[in-house]
Formats: sequence, C-alpha cells, structure tokens
Amino acid sequence: MSERIVVDPITRIEGHLRVEVDIDQNGVINDAFSSGTSVRGLELIVRDRDPRDVWAYIQRICGVCTTVHALTSIRSVEDALGIKIPRNAHLIRDIMNEVLYIHDHVVHFYHLHALDWVDVVSALKADPAQTSQIAQSISSWPNSSTGYFADVQNKVKKLVDSGQLGIFANGYWGHPAYKLPPEVNLLAVAHYLEALDFQKEIVKIHTIFGGKNPHPHYVVGGMATPLDIDSDNAVNAERLMHVSQLIDQAKDFVNQVYIPDLLAIGSYYKDWTYGGGLNNYLCYGDFSTTNIYDVKNYRMPRGIILNGNLSQIYDIDLKDTKQIQEFIDHSWYTYDGKKGNGVGKHPFNGQTELNYTCPKAPFTTLDTTKQYSWLKAPRWKEQPMETGPLARIMVGYAAGKDEFVNIVDSTLQKLNLPITALQSAIGRTVARGLETVLIANWLRNDMDELLKNIKNGNQITFDRTKWDPSTWPSSAQGVGWAEAPRGALGHWIDIENGKTKNYQAVVPSTWNASPRDNNNTLGAYEAALRGAQLLNKEQPLEIMRIIHSFDPCLACAVHLTDLETKQTTKIRLG
Repeated sequence: MSERIVVDPITRIEGHLRVEVDIDQNGVINDAFSSGTSVRGLELIVRDRDPRDVWAYIQRICGVCTTVHALTSIRSVEDALGIKIPRNAHLIRDIMNEVLYIHDHVVHFYHLHALDWVDVVSALKADPAQTSQIAQSISSWPNSSTGYFADVQNKVKKLVDSGQLGIFANGYWGHPAYKLPPEVNLLAVAHYLEALDFQKEIVKIHTIFGGKNPHPHYVVGGMATPLDIDSDNAVNAERLMHVSQLIDQAKDFVNQVYIPDLLAIGSYYKDWTYGGGLNNYLCYGDFSTTNIYDVKNYRMPRGIILNGNLSQIYDIDLKDTKQIQEFIDHSWYTYDGKKGNGVGKHPFNGQTELNYTCPKAPFTTLDTTKQYSWLKAPRWKEQPMETGPLARIMVGYAAGKDEFVNIVDSTLQKLNLPITALQSAIGRTVARGLETVLIANWLRNDMDELLKNIKNGNQITFDRTKWDPSTWPSSAQGVGWAEAPRGALGHWIDIENGKTKNYQAVVPSTWNASPRDNNNTLGAYEAALRGAQLLNKEQPLEIMRIIHSFDPCLACAVHLTDLETKQTTKIRLG
C-alpha cells in the first residue's frame, strides 16, 4: 500500500508550487507529481503591442529574474528584425546577466537552500573557538575570529530564547537527516547573515548600468546606458570604478565564503546520492565573446545530453518546429479548443488557452490521471529535459571546455567523488557553486574589456539602424534565448505589420517543474523525487532538498492578468 504525501506550498522558492508524492511502507517515494498552482498569461497581454515595448511588460513575469526576461525578449525582437547591437551594449548586457547569476546563486545557496542541510538550532551547541579554527583552515576571509562567531551564536540564542525564531521559524530542526557538526552549522549561519548584506551591494551594478533594480532598463538596438567618463549625467569614470570595485568584492565573497562553505558542507553529504532524476540535460548556450548569435564562441556551449552520456552532445535548433514542443495532456489548457490529444506545439505556433474547472469539495489531492498543473510540458524531440547549472556544467564538461573540465575535476578530486556524483541533489548544488566561480571570472573580464573600449574612445551603446518600423518587413519571426541562472530561457515572437501577433516564453522552471506529457513521461522534478526515502513523513526534508536543488521559480512559469480590468486574477485549488 502506498500513502500520498502533499507539500503545498513548497516554501523558500519564487512562486507557488505543490508537490504530491506516493511513498511505500518504508518511506521511499515511488511516484511524484509537480503542480504549478497559479496561471500564466503575459503572452496575451503583449499581443498587438509594439515589439520594441514588449520587454518592459515581459520582464514583469518575475521580480527575481527580471533582467534576464527583458534581455531575452529584446533578443527575440532583434533576431526577428536582423538588428545587430554595438559591442559595448553586448558587454553591458552580459555584465548585468553575470551580476544576476552571482546574486541569484549566492542568495539561493544561503537563503533558499542551505537550511535544507544546515541545522540552525544546532549552532547553539557549537564551540565558537572551534568554528573559528575551521573557518581559518578553509578560507582567508577576515570575519573568522572566535569573538565574531560567539556574537553570531548569541544572536541565534536570543531568537530561540524569545520563542520567535523569525526568519528561522518552521524549520525541521533536529531532523535525523542533518549531519553537520554544531561548529559547521554555526559557520553557515554566520555566512547566511553576511550574505544578506552581500546581495544588496552587488545589485548596485544594475542600478548604474540599467537605472534601477529590479526591472532595469533595456532598449531594442543596444542599451540606454549613456557612457561619458567626464559627464556628471552619464555613467562616468567614478561610477565605472564603483562597478569595478563591486565586481572585485563579489569575486572575493564567492571565492572566500561561498565556495569554501559549499565544499565544507558538501563533504558531510557525499553519500546523499538522491535526486538525480532524468539525466537528460539541455543548454541553449550563452555569453559569447563576439555577439549573441555566434554560437561557436559561447563560453557556455550549447547542446543536449541524453541519459547522462557525456560522450555525445546533440545539437539543438530553437526554430525547428519539430524539436521544441509543449504538450498539455496534463495541463489546464487547450489547443484549438481541445484538451491535449497528444499534440505538441512549437512556441512559434503556441497558444495560451486556459481550461480549468475547480474540483468538488472536499479537495485533498490532485487527480493526477487528468490535468493537474498550470505548467505545460516542454520537450525536446519528445524527451523531458533538465536545465540549469548542472545541465550547463555537464554540457561544458562533455564539450571539453577547459574551464569546465578543470574546475569540475579539481573539485571532484577534493571530494573524492566520480563525475556521476554530480547527478544528484547535492551535485546540482555543487554545480551551481562551480558555475558561480566561472561567471565571476567572466564578469571581471567583460568589465575589463568595457573599460578598455571606453578608454580607447568607444562609448557607443546604441544603434538606431532598423529602429524605424517603416524599415521592417511586413512579417517576421524571431527567437531570443539566454541562459538564465535557473536554466535555458527562450522567448519566441511573431511580428506582423509592426505589431506583436503572437508571443510565447518557455522558461527554465517550465522545463524542470513540468507535469507528465502525452507519453506520461515525468518532468525533471517528478523524476528526481523518485527513489528518495523520507525518514519522517511528517517532516519531508528530503523533498525540500531535492526540489530546492533546482532553485524553482514558478513565478516565471505561471502568471495571469485580467485583460479587461487589468487586475491580477487569483485561482484557488480548493
């Protein structure tokens, strides 16, 4: 006999996610279901709008991933209209995306995911002197004295004594799956608090180059960033030096805090091999050293890996209507007025037709034999895929890119693990950290190139060519892609007579959190949960570990605004 366990909502994520699992008498998950519980419709809002304005609407998909949606949207328009942007604009865009990566990955590790591995209350038992010794043995970070950790411990003690744990409330403290000694728990809690200060500093780069954060400014044709080293009304020498200093500080935090903590914590969980799942990996590629569409010069290579086979990388064509398709057999949508019927649609032909009926009370579990999610099921040649940091690391490693191979091999050597160990929840978390090191290096390099261009007199960030709609073809289609922190992001646009005829976005969490498809094949979350064992079904910590390792963003995957009243629509499941 199996028992259905429901976790709703999954907390410490962006958006609303419900997970249901069936466990056997030993607590082993033998089936799992992922459901996005709110609905998306921003594609409908941008219909008939000027393509040059679409990015400003589309980046409101999410308040966390804002800048990358704007970037990808603009890339789709520029692809459709054949617009090439100045090198400075390309560098600034990459810098802003790289900043988003570092910010997102640090926040995810410390504030969204670390508490799945770190027992905060256990830190009260730590000896601050021993924590200081551990900190100094793994890093040269200055905040490592006995007194410093004693102060952090006292802060936690005051919270516990007050009976109000605040940001640490509702944790599964004392759960038998926690393995860290108290001293390492104290180290992690201290850096959790430091990361709160770090995140507010690095995003200042967005405000300098994009005017504000969240939702910084972009423009079709480049960037609306005025560069003039001698002007008080532009990004001048002083502001450029401030950006450069923030980048150096970010690199220090990544290399001296984030990575040492990651390896220290990970070393205690090397046997936690659950959560691998599909072993199918998808990466669109990004961060070209020339221009966005020069795939051969991507720092993050493009490709597909199937069944964990690193000896072969498959090509991917985002415009091929037979490759990427979205299925709705288990989603609350219709295509051409019909439910599913095994039909998949490429985003160029995509539709957003809502089809939901509230179940009759009492409502306890989803009817997973029918439609059970507001997410569609995207597939590559009808294969479910995982996307994100692990996918990018795997594709980069399989492609033989030196940066990827060197950092992966050296890290696995330190942990005494094989490459297959990365195909797990803890491996996914390690991959995210390794990627952050690479991104921080690229950020420094891109900023150096931008400074060099400016020093040599090149301050151009915008090209007006093809800005006038009278120069556009009567119809055009384009796709913009980016590797967002959470994975492969694609925006497809159909332009007709100067207006947006159709628009579709397939985001990383749509790939990862998708429900079953026309072949009843599981999505990445669902596959990753299978086989994990719950030590305490009343405290399903293992479910949280696996789901959080993907860094879900359901806000990106689902949205709806009423097109008549312009008000947000809320849909309750029961």
